[in-house]
Amino acid sequence: MLETIDDRYKTLEKSMKKHGYDKSALIETLHTAQETFGYLGIDTLKFIASRLKVPYSKVYGVATFYNYFMLKPKGKHNVVVCMGTACYIKGADKIVETIEQRFGIKVGETTPDGLLSLLSARCFGSCSLAPVIICDDKTKGKVLPENALCDIEEMIK
Repeated sequence: MLETIDDRYKTLEKSMKKHGYDKSALIETLHTAQETFGYLGIDTLKFIASRLKVPYSKVYGVATFYNYFMLKPKGKHNVVVCMGTACYIKGADKIVETIEQRFGIKVGETTPDGLLSLLSARCFGSCSLAPVIICDDKTKGKVLPENALCDIEEMIK
């Protein structure tokens, strides 16, 4: 079984045990799994479903509903583009298009070399700085598509 091969499953098992394998602890368990593994893989979701005695479809549904959860490993560097109304109106869609074209990935994907992930968010709450991106942990405001590429190129050096 997976848990005998990978110690990270023991960490996940401890978390579920702490909550008494209660179905209501699904989101907490998914958080623990993501912190432990870095993302929620299919095997991990199946493991959680089995241990909490919850249908896999429900576990998958919760994992895909919330933006916090990732079903694929993130890249070494991450760019998140705000797609809130103010950012969108001021060109966030153009920023996304430019990044997608330059790096050959779509939102939610990671470059084949694992160096960069492109993500989007509903709103950062920084509307006065629109459009806004986050490069790793640095927030950049009033971004133009060409500036976004410069920021990203600098980040991945």
